Amino acid sequence: MKARPVRPSRARLLPRFCVCGLGLFAATWLLHGFNGTGGSSARITQTQTTRPPARPERKQRRQGAILLHVLCAVYMFHALAIICDDYFVPSLEKISENLQLSEDVAGATFMAAGSSAPELFTSLIGVFITKGDLGVGTIVGSAVFNILVIIGICGIFSGQSISLSWWPLFRDSSFYILSILVLIMVIYDEKVQWWESIILISMYGIYILIMKFNQALSGWVEGRCSRGGQACLSSLRRTTAVDACPVGGQDPGMAEEQQHHQLSVSERQRLIEARGTEDGPAGGEEMGGGSADGGGARARWLIAWPISLLLYCTVPNCRLPRWRRWYLITFLSSTLWIAFFSYLMVWMVTVVSSTLGIPEVIMGITFLAAGTSVPDCMASLIVARQGMGDMAVSNCIGSNIFDVLLGLGFPWALRTLIVNYGSVVYINSKGLVYSVILLLASVILTVLSVHLNRWRLDRRLGLSLMALYAIFLLCSIGFERL
Repeated sequence: MKARPVRPSRARLLPRFCVCGLGLFAATWLLHGFNGTGGSSARITQTQTTRPPARPERKQRRQGAILLHVLCAVYMFHALAIICDDYFVPSLEKISENLQLSEDVAGATFMAAGSSAPELFTSLIGVFITKGDLGVGTIVGSAVFNILVIIGICGIFSGQSISLSWWPLFRDSSFYILSILVLIMVIYDEKVQWWESIILISMYGIYILIMKFNQALSGWVEGRCSRGGQACLSSLRRTTAVDACPVGGQDPGMAEEQQHHQLSVSERQRLIEARGTEDGPAGGEEMGGGSADGGGARARWLIAWPISLLLYCTVPNCRLPRWRRWYLITFLSSTLWIAFFSYLMVWMVTVVSSTLGIPEVIMGITFLAAGTSVPDCMASLIVARQGMGDMAVSNCIGSNIFDVLLGLGFPWALRTLIVNYGSVVYINSKGLVYSVILLLASVILTVLSVHLNRWRLDRRLGLSLMALYAIFLLCSIGFERL
């Protein structure tokens, strides 16, 4: 596969230079205008059982000012996508290169952190600032969104029927199901202790080892399941044009499968960077093309230039030759911006939740989950359009494993071991346990649907998964009202 061209930086200069004044004005207005409105209503403590009395600013929000909070939260989604794709992930790639990590280990650690940074920081804010279930709800909702909606979108809009390989889906879904079972046991009593958070983090360490020895494990499993020289899992393997005999103990289907897995990490970010360019069958014409595409590009340019200029002036781009050795500064500064954007996002969503009387866990499962999953959705759809279904599915499930084990385990361990040793993190929402059980059911049903669809990713499978997501939302809302 040839390397994807990176868009020239000159095409982005004009919008960045136009953003400075508006960006500073918007930041000042936010800090001044929301300081009084968001202070008490945005922070929901563990012991709070009733909402504060109505205030004049709440009345204004109910009369239409709440739309400003919604627009600000949506814009923070876009800002998080920009900072992650253009600065945070490239810095993680440089760190992986300097640490000489293998592709699999880098993908399971730094690249997973890059795509899941919004969920991780949302979880941190939920544990230490709002002290509610917004972070847990976001990760659970994002996990279901990744499994059902993103894979469903890939099936509906890929424009082709894609054959899937058995090993990536078997490996990731098996470990993911185990992770969800452990999470259910952790939060079942509605409190999290320090040793439970250590279990979650340790499980992610095991997953890194599995990725490290991925090729050896796949060969071992294939050998254990073979009978009389015929692999019993051959019906689950990617179908190839020529079904040749095994060479050296590994057939071409397995070799192709391994190749696709090895390409997944190195190509993924290049595909994200090239999502606005025309390149092959996944280019501009298929994505919209023509004058409409040009108009959409201009609109995205106008919307993104304030954030782009702000980041251009404050974060060194380590992809450029002159900033190549500044990748640690890029990592630190982009981390601070992700934390700031996540804080604003959670703040706005909490204000919306308080104003409209919507439980924060529902806002996390729906609104925040969809917003923080946009980068993964774009990456998976692009690779699915190019016929790489294994990469699209592995991207979704692998990101979920990071969210569940580290996105939840790390903030809980930080709270119970370092910030306040021996403390307990309480789960306030009784319906959240049922939502996690629904998450487990969604994974099992997804794998079953893929099997019943003869291991093909197509429109029929996509529509089925979208229907399952609608059922999940209805059930989650119903459980929260119990």
